[in-house]
Amino acid sequence: MKAEVTPQRRAAYEVLRRVFEHGAWADRALPAAAERHRLDRRERSQAQRLAYGAVQRRGTADHLIEALAGRPVARLDPPVLAALRLGLYELLHSDSVPGHAAVDQAVELAKSAVAAQRPAGARRAAAAAGLVNAVLRRAARERSTLLASIEDSTPEGAAVLHSYPEWLAAMWWDELGADGTRSLMAAMNEPAETCLRVNALKADPALLVAELIAAEGGVERPAAAAPLAPAEALVVHGPLTDALRRRIDRGELVAQARVSQAVVSLLDPRPGQRVLDLCAAPGIKTSAIAARLGNRGEIVAVEVDPGRARQLRELCERLGATCVRVVEGDAASVDISGGYDRILVDPPCSDLGTLNSRPDARWRKSPALIERLAQIQRTILAHAAGALDDRGTLVYSTCTISARENESRVAELADRDSTLRADDLGASYPGLAARLDRRCLQTRPDRDRTDGFFVARLRRGRVPAGGGG
Repeated sequence: MKAEVTPQRRAAYEVLRRVFEHGAWADRALPAAAERHRLDRRERSQAQRLAYGAVQRRGTADHLIEALAGRPVARLDPPVLAALRLGLYELLHSDSVPGHAAVDQAVELAKSAVAAQRPAGARRAAAAAGLVNAVLRRAARERSTLLASIEDSTPEGAAVLHSYPEWLAAMWWDELGADGTRSLMAAMNEPAETCLRVNALKADPALLVAELIAAEGGVERPAAAAPLAPAEALVVHGPLTDALRRRIDRGELVAQARVSQAVVSLLDPRPGQRVLDLCAAPGIKTSAIAARLGNRGEIVAVEVDPGRARQLRELCERLGATCVRVVEGDAASVDISGGYDRILVDPPCSDLGTLNSRPDARWRKSPALIERLAQIQRTILAHAAGALDDRGTLVYSTCTISARENESRVAELADRDSTLRADDLGASYPGLAARLDRRCLQTRPDRDRTDGFFVARLRRGRVPAGGGG
């Protein structure tokens, strides 16, 4: 009897194919698929979990598919491969449906997709259904041992078990050690923490924090030490409620990771100061700086992309950040004058610290990309340093875990400009100190339950004792 495929599973299958057959981004493909299949909020959440999980676990799935099917994944029809990836994800990483249901629906997805192809669609559809059925039923029988059989004592094995590119596993193995790499990989296969910031330009942080904790189940203050527990931060467990969404729409709350909020805290902007925010879009940190200033001062926010610059202006308007002036231009060369009291350099990076919220990102990165980004970061940092006031402070921050983009960039800037000195942030926050330069901070999702950010703070002139901000 033909299995009835649920609409959320059809949507997830569609997203999977769009990502790997057409190069689409998962977070952009999902809304279109959800609308096409008329999913309600609960169904959309289920489709997202399935699609993102299957995209994320592609590496593990492909390894097992080749072993179970006895052929390279490159020889499989794309619709068959997508059905196998989705089915294996459900069998090995989800317990929301019985195993036989996951198998039957994956078979039907492959069969109908192949049948729609020409020529000889019907004949090939039967063969495709047979292959998917055989592979997934064997996986269902052996699922208690499939993952346990993958040895992760080497970078190659860890890459397969945790589903990461082999080059990335090897890079982290060198920079973080074996245990650190395995722990980080496992953590970034889990959902990212949901954190909100109370926008002090629209609401009183202390009052709203207390009100929401009292009224909303699953909302609490961060269980962390400074600087990862800003006074405006709230952690949300479970989906956002309608009440929280309404406050976000009104600009009273802003979705922002705790470590992203901490970057602004470490920048320490003060009312009346001139602040430069390079590579500012989408403007989350820009608006947080404006809140710290209380709109008393000036923020020059630079963004090269006109569309993103427009989004930056719209966000600042919605959040009441009236002290922001958006400048469209290349952060590496735009005319930004000088004399800034605070400068935030948040350049393009490889985003390796946010892979849990970007399921397909890991498959789009490469060592060559990191090298290209390092050159861009070098140029932007040098341009920013030239605009810093004689007693100013510059914060360099990325959302990645990559020494080439982080510690190496700070060391090179300090070598080139002898008037800049790095604050010893690691002395103030030793639990967050970066492994290769303990004056800097490196957060990690496995240890800190927030995104993986790098933060360095440099001052022109005398470096004060301690690194607190």
